[in-house]
Amino acid sequence: MEDTQPAGRSLEHMPIPLFATVMGTAGLTLAWRAAEQAWGWSAAISTTLTAVVVLLFLFLSAAYSLKFIRYREAVKAEFHHPVKMNFFPAISISLVLVAMLLQPHVTWLAGLLWLGGAALHITFTLVVMGIWIGQRPFQIAHINPAWFIPVVGNVLMPLAGVPLGFVELSWFFFSVGVVFWLVLMTLMFYRFIFHDPLPERLLPTLAILLAPPAVGFLAWTHLNGGEINAMGRILYYTGAFIFLLLVLRARGFGRLPFFLSWWAYSFPVAAFAIATVTMAGMVPSTFLAMAGALLVLLTTVLVIALVVMTLKAARAGKICVPE
Repeated sequence: MEDTQPAGRSLEHMPIPLFATVMGTAGLTLAWRAAEQAWGWSAAISTTLTAVVVLLFLFLSAAYSLKFIRYREAVKAEFHHPVKMNFFPAISISLVLVAMLLQPHVTWLAGLLWLGGAALHITFTLVVMGIWIGQRPFQIAHINPAWFIPVVGNVLMPLAGVPLGFVELSWFFFSVGVVFWLVLMTLMFYRFIFHDPLPERLLPTLAILLAPPAVGFLAWTHLNGGEINAMGRILYYTGAFIFLLLVLRARGFGRLPFFLSWWAYSFPVAAFAIATVTMAGMVPSTFLAMAGALLVLLTTVLVIALVVMTLKAARAGKICVPE
């Protein structure tokens, strides 16, 4: 059966980074849920967004599964690409995020989705790290913030795992994510300082640096019984520093043309918004409460802007095309 799409635009060229849209919209949903719970707001927005995220994930999963069936060589080429291979774990992360969204509504289904997502993610982590370690040579220019996705995605697991009762498994994933986050952060800054800058297309992925400490803080609070301590403060304020560092570079980011990599902004900013709202509840502070509200608003504006730009790019035939 032949594609009915115009030449140059087909399922064969559906990019794996599209799953970052699920991560971004799920992050926005969780940010609104945190705000609603913290300040007694109606749950209407987060409930509506949950439905949107689930439908988006199902659509992209079906489309990419069809791509795998019909264009297996194209999928293999993506998996062996030094940058794109790191976006495959966005599928398992998206599955875990969907489990987090469904946990208050359908607990048994959330548990199954979490187990499936966790198993898939550790598989991706092992395979990708195996490739890093010795199956193929890499140059320092290949490393970029997207490399955090396979490893540090493990830090996300306790956010749903602990409430669902998978405490020891959550500790396992958290340990893997935190230790290798530190390793990758060291390599990343070596690359930033002593080698050529990131190519323009990958500059938005710098925002991914914000995700590990923000998600790490949230995971630690779950594992620590919801109490704040020195470790929690270190993780949160490390995230705050990286956020300020990114803000200083915001003007430069704004001059870039739109790429799908712009979605790299969404989930980390959402994670930091959730962390700030959570921190404001644990360390009563008017400043943190105001900052949390502003970050939820910023995340909302950011995701809306990304949706609009993505739809415009799709309409202009700039998505699902050969690179």
